[in-house]
Amino acid sequence: MVKPILVLPLFIFFTTSLCCPDHHKQALLGFKSSLIKSINFSSDYDNLSLNSWNSSSDCCYWESVVCSSSVQSKKSISVIGLHLDSLVSSLEPIPIPSTVLFPLFSIRSLMLLDLSFNNIVGEVPAAMFTNLRNLVRLEMMNNNFTGSIPSQLFRSRYLQYLDMSNNMLHGSLRKELDFNSLSGSIPEEIGNLTSMQNLTLRGNHLSGTIPSSVLNMKDLKVLDLRDNSLSAEIPADIGNLTNLSTLALSNNMLTGGIASSLKKLQKLETLRLENNLFSGEIPTWLFDIRSLKDLFLGGNKLTWNIEVELVPRCNLSQLSLKACSLTGTVPEWISTQTDLDFLDLSQNMLEGPFPRWLAEMDLGSIILSDNKLSGSLPHRLFESLSLSIFSLSRNNFSGQLPDNIGDANAIMMLMLADNNFSGQVPSSLSEIYRLILLDLSGNRFSGKVPPFKPDAFLAFIDLSSNELTGEVPVSFSDETKILSLGNNKFSGKLPRNLTNLEQLEHLDLHDNNITGVIPTFLSQMSNLQVLNLRNNSLEGSIESVANLSNLRILDLSGNNVRGQIPVKFGSLAGMIKTPRSLSKISDIVTFSIEFNDLIVTWKKSKQGLSGSSRLDIYSLLDLSRNQLSGQIPTSLGQLKSLKLLNVSYNQLSGNIPTSFGDLESIESLDLSHNRLSGSIPQTLSKLQQLSILDVSNNKLQGQIPVGGQLDTMNDPSYYANNSGLCGMQIQVSCPMEPSPSPKPTEQEGTWFSWEAAGIGYAVGLFTSTILCLSWSTLRLLPQRTRRHPQRRHNVRSRLQRQRGLA
Repeated sequence: MVKPILVLPLFIFFTTSLCCPDHHKQALLGFKSSLIKSINFSSDYDNLSLNSWNSSSDCCYWESVVCSSSVQSKKSISVIGLHLDSLVSSLEPIPIPSTVLFPLFSIRSLMLLDLSFNNIVGEVPAAMFTNLRNLVRLEMMNNNFTGSIPSQLFRSRYLQYLDMSNNMLHGSLRKELDFNSLSGSIPEEIGNLTSMQNLTLRGNHLSGTIPSSVLNMKDLKVLDLRDNSLSAEIPADIGNLTNLSTLALSNNMLTGGIASSLKKLQKLETLRLENNLFSGEIPTWLFDIRSLKDLFLGGNKLTWNIEVELVPRCNLSQLSLKACSLTGTVPEWISTQTDLDFLDLSQNMLEGPFPRWLAEMDLGSIILSDNKLSGSLPHRLFESLSLSIFSLSRNNFSGQLPDNIGDANAIMMLMLADNNFSGQVPSSLSEIYRLILLDLSGNRFSGKVPPFKPDAFLAFIDLSSNELTGEVPVSFSDETKILSLGNNKFSGKLPRNLTNLEQLEHLDLHDNNITGVIPTFLSQMSNLQVLNLRNNSLEGSIESVANLSNLRILDLSGNNVRGQIPVKFGSLAGMIKTPRSLSKISDIVTFSIEFNDLIVTWKKSKQGLSGSSRLDIYSLLDLSRNQLSGQIPTSLGQLKSLKLLNVSYNQLSGNIPTSFGDLESIESLDLSHNRLSGSIPQTLSKLQQLSILDVSNNKLQGQIPVGGQLDTMNDPSYYANNSGLCGMQIQVSCPMEPSPSPKPTEQEGTWFSWEAAGIGYAVGLFTSTILCLSWSTLRLLPQRTRRHPQRRHNVRSRLQRQRGLA
């Protein structure tokens, strides 16, 4: 049988003889109807890109539909292609069940089906591969398909292009919908797809090994299995796929060395093996593959033999040797790569100055962070019109930044954090119109911050941990979303012009000299999700902050704020439920994560952000070290997403709210150094995530609750300096009130019972508890003996008086 041929992109010659088969038309209308019903469209109907689909027109002329054409016979006309990508445009992701696809499976003539970027959820329908036997190209990327790859797929003998990448739910949407992702192993039967030329399964939860049967795909040009959980070694004979131009296996758990058979891939252009567990020396024969253009080996256990004098026969465009144990100076053989545009040598042990020859190469991306490079930066570097990503963070560079830095007007990301740069921040930086991310934190910059243009693209600004002075700067781009100015020498009041930064989501001004009352205009900054003003000299109440409903992180510790904790804090939506859609902060953070350069410092603890540990999953509330008084509002128990709550070192009184047992995500709860009284609520035993509970230096009494995580918190310092706490956690037994009970018989044994002592007490307290109870009983017995005759006399006298009155 002759295989159907699909030329991509599809260019179909439409003639006036086109006529859509009626059963194809009805199938397409059925799909549209199911789609509309599933997403419950009403006024948002215009957001569906199928407006041309109606019963009164020919489906071959509908948008996104491709038909075959034949001059000889109208009967041979059929629907062969459907471009159904990005069907629904919406601010919130709308899950579409995979069952809406079923009407399409009756169009057996389909050769191309594009379902990408639709947020389709559910298992991959097996009927797709059972019915659509003529598929040549299938695109399903960027959805939320779950389960394993259906076995019916491996019968698709014509399939040449399959892309099922990035079918992985993220964040709260994944939790809310209770879905996982495309998972399981890659079956051995995948080798049956002998016509396959492009196989892309990246960005899923696939595990197990790379089956050796992939070697049966002799026509394979692209094998992309990045961003999964694959393990074991690459098939040893992978080099037999001599048509391979792209082999991308990065971000898995693959082991072993780099297979020697790769040297046979003389058509190989892209090799991505970064962030696995590969070990051994980097073979120099890789650089003899003339066709090689993109080489990514970083983030493994690979090492570089510095004694080898490398003379590459390839001409690379991209090179990553991150964390490959490079020592000495930046390798000079790189200067021979005249087409090089991307260079990542971060996380090595390189020393010496920034090479002059590297500054003259005019690269687009230079990433040399986390090395031991030193000296100043050459002026020639910023004469480049190509440089767009420049990262030198965490080195030993010093001196002033060149005043011509603004001439490199193509820079989008500039990251120079944690060096020894000094002097003023160059005013020419404000001339870089395309600059999106600027990180100069952890240096010795001084003076005032130059004004930036309001119409620039600059969205992320980190100037923290320098020696900058003056009033809090506010002349930044209207696009500013993250502004970090903490640990400087800014002074004065919070400027009202902060409200002009309408897109601001993250404001960090910790450890400065900011004074005055907390202004009411803060309540106008409705997009704020992170507000850090700790360790300043702010005063007044915090009522206005309670109106910032989107706050997820609030730190006002170490100030002089007074008054009560507002009841409205219990209504902070950002602390009650993690936002369903990823914030704009996360978009920027994820962008910079690719270069492992963004690090968040919180409470002197550096926490690197990663795909599983981003700002959008944290919710913190710290009001410690202030002058707050009154009772803790019970409404705080509604903050179910809160991970840290700290109100220590205040003047709070009253009881600990029992509603704190509803803080289901809480990990650290610090109520120490207040005037709290009463007992510790037993409801805290419900908190499964709790690892720190500090109630020291209060006026608490009674037994420390037991059960759950509370049984593990036996550090006495967390309960110290209270007036009457007892319990197993601090090895202090609780006094017991005697209760009348019948005298035990010999069969009953001892009068002491574990139930009376309380479940959960340590065995070591057994003896001391008996002594305590026995001594109390002995003291009480004589008093009762003396009082009984007197009581009987008083009763008798009262009865006699009553009879006399009668």
